[in-house]
This record gives sequence, C-alpha cells and structure tokens, in this order.
Amino acid sequence: MNGTAIHHYLAEYHRREASNNTPWLQEQGLAALEKFRNNGLPTTRQENWKYTDIGALARTGFITADARHNTIEHHRLDAVRIKGLDCYELIFINGQFSPTHTRLEGLPAGVMVESLGRSLPNPSATVREHLNRYADNDNYAFTALNTAFLTDGTLLVIPANAVIEKPVNLLYISNRQDQTLVSHPRNLVILGANSRATLIESYIGLDKAEYFTNTVTEILAGEGASLEHYKIQQESERSFHIGSTHVTQQKDSRYVSHSISLGGALVRNDITATLGGNGSETILNGLYMAGDRQHVDNHTLVNHLQPNTRSEEYYRGVLDGHARGVFNGKIIVHKNAQKTDARQSNANLLLSDNAEVDTKPELEIYANDVKCSHGATVGQLDENMLFYLRSRAIDEETARSLLTYAFADDVIRRITLQPVRDRLEYSVIGRLPDASLIREFV
Repeated sequence: MNGTAIHHYLAEYHRREASNNTPWLQEQGLAALEKFRNNGLPTTRQENWKYTDIGALARTGFITADARHNTIEHHRLDAVRIKGLDCYELIFINGQFSPTHTRLEGLPAGVMVESLGRSLPNPSATVREHLNRYADNDNYAFTALNTAFLTDGTLLVIPANAVIEKPVNLLYISNRQDQTLVSHPRNLVILGANSRATLIESYIGLDKAEYFTNTVTEILAGEGASLEHYKIQQESERSFHIGSTHVTQQKDSRYVSHSISLGGALVRNDITATLGGNGSETILNGLYMAGDRQHVDNHTLVNHLQPNTRSEEYYRGVLDGHARGVFNGKIIVHKNAQKTDARQSNANLLLSDNAEVDTKPELEIYANDVKCSHGATVGQLDENMLFYLRSRAIDEETARSLLTYAFADDVIRRITLQPVRDRLEYSVIGRLPDASLIREFV
C-alpha cells in the first residue's frame, strides 16, 4: 500500500512539475520529495501514528487541484463566511487562490497579506529566508509532501510594532468536482518585534465531497510579538484533513491557538511550538467532536528551550457513535529552560458504548527548577447532573445535550472573537439532538 501511494505521488509531482519554470521552487520541491520517497507514508507501526490508520487515504488516487477547480457560486461563499466578522479575507477554492472573492481593503501600512503562490516565481528576501525554515520535512511525511507540491497558500508579514486590529481570515473551501482532489495549502506567517495580529484558518467542505486537504502553516513570532490563531476545521464528512502548524517564538512573544475540529472522516492535527526565547508563552486550546465513524487525532509538541517560558494546553474531546479520538500531548523542558511553567490537560466525553479515545500526555524534564503538570480523563455524562435536570422536567435526551454542550463550551468560551464564538456555538449545538431547544436554553 505504501509503495503504491508513493509511486502515485511521484507521478503526480512529475506531471505537475512539467509546467513549473521556477528553479528555486523546484529545488525546494525535489529535496522534500526525496525525503518523502525515503520515509514513505506513516503507518501504525510508528509510535506517533499508532492509533491512526491512514490506509483509506493512501489507497485513494487523489489528483492535484489546479486553476481549473477554482470555481464557486457567490451565494455559497456567503453562506460559509462568518456572520458579523469584520476582517481581511483571502479566499481559496480547492486550494487555489480566488482574487475576485478576496477582501483586503484598508490594510495597515507595511503589512503584507497576499497569495503565497504569486510571490513564488520571484520570491522576496523574506520568503527566501523563512519559507520551509520552521516546518519539519524530516519527521513529518505529509509536511514533506506539502513542500514538494507547494504552489499556493498565504503570505502574511507584519512589520515591527505594527498592530492589525481586524483579524485576517484565510478561508479554504473544498467543493465537489469531477475528480477526487488533493490540495496542499501553505501558510507563512512572520510577525516582527512587538507586533500583534489575529489569524483565522477556516477549512470548509461542501457537497459531501471526497477530497484531501494537506495543509502546513509556519509561524515566526518575533520578540514581544503576539498572535491569536484560530484553526476551524469543518471539512465534509467524506474528506481527509492532515494539518501541521510549526511555531517558533522569540523572547517575550505570545502565541495562543484555538484548534476546533468538527468535520472530516479522517483528521490529523499536529502543532509544534518551540519556545526559543526567554519569557515566551504558548497557550493551546482545542476541541474535537466526532460521531459516526469519524477519526480525529491531535498531536501537540511543546519545546521549552529557554528560561522563564510558560505553556498551557487545554483540550476537550466529545465522541459519539463509533467515532475514535486520539490525543498525544508532549512537553519537553530542556536543560537550560529553568523556571519553566508548563501545564497540560485533556478531558474526553464518550457518549456511546462504541466510541473510544486514546490519550497520552507526556512530560520530559531535563531542568530542575520547573513547575509542570499534566493529566487526562475519559468518562461519560454525570449521572447526578442528569438526574438533577430530569427532576426539573427536562427530558433525558435534552438533558444529555445540555450537559454535552456545557462540556464543549468550556473550550469555546475561551474564544475572544464574538462572531467566531457565536458561529462555533451554533455549529456545536447543531450536532446535538434537540438543537433548536438547546438554543433556547443557552
């Protein structure tokens, strides 16, 4: 299976590269392709993929999306935009940039937000310096695959001391086409010293289409910079979504992530945060909800390299039907990272006897003056709380939905952007029985 999949992607690469006249990009792509060829796709024999079988993905002969697949009706685009969100917005259809639907008016002076694909033929010094510097092509097969097929995505560069008051929304939409498509979006985000921004990555699937999104985001937070980062995954129920985020932080920088996974048949999210500067801080919040036979896997790796760094992880999972969830959170406190404060929590709610979750919090500590904690729980709805609600004349199904919503909302309420929070609360409630009644309660 692995050999067949590798052969397919090699053939796809050479078919696509016949039209690529960018030597710099070809060099990057060939190096990544060679790493992909040597390492192959991950299997359950590897510890980091022990609970996630990508066999169905590997067996599917996806065709690389191109400009022919960049079409969507205006009314369908409006339906998936976040209502009430005043933002700068880049639109991608099946991984292809759509300039006619993009809204970037009024950007602050010096801020660059544009299609990465448009800058690749003649890359700036910034792109040459930072692209593919923070992503890990050696240990992440799908990151190497993304690098090999890199054609488009977003370039966001914020100069020192700049503040973007409005969020930047990257809206990646996949819809039904006459072929089973794969797209490889690449986002490069560079924050200068003491800059501040909010970034939203939204992945939306339409038409119950079968497709594969393989996305990589690289982030550099300069000294004193602050980024609030939302990744909202609402792919179609037949889709595959593999995403990795690679964050490098300098002194006194702050990175806050909200990772929300509500869709997809097979989903894998990787976040690697490297606290490389004294006083830097990382906060990772996550919610994953899955039903039927969905499979959602979240892996986080937080590297504390310098003293006085802080990290906090708070992930919650809700599993129903025959769904399976995976959480693996690893914190490494290196020898020089004295005075580190690192905390991690993963809680899971199983709503059926057939749902399951595999959770593995990990700590590796090589410094002696630190405060670290981690924990994981797996359980069902509280019978005492159910009894209390039933005693208030609330039927059992509605009571179960209320308690499930309260569990998930523990993550949603950490979101500071009200339109985003409203959208996600609506989506979460929509997954529950008696949704219209629940909305009256909350």
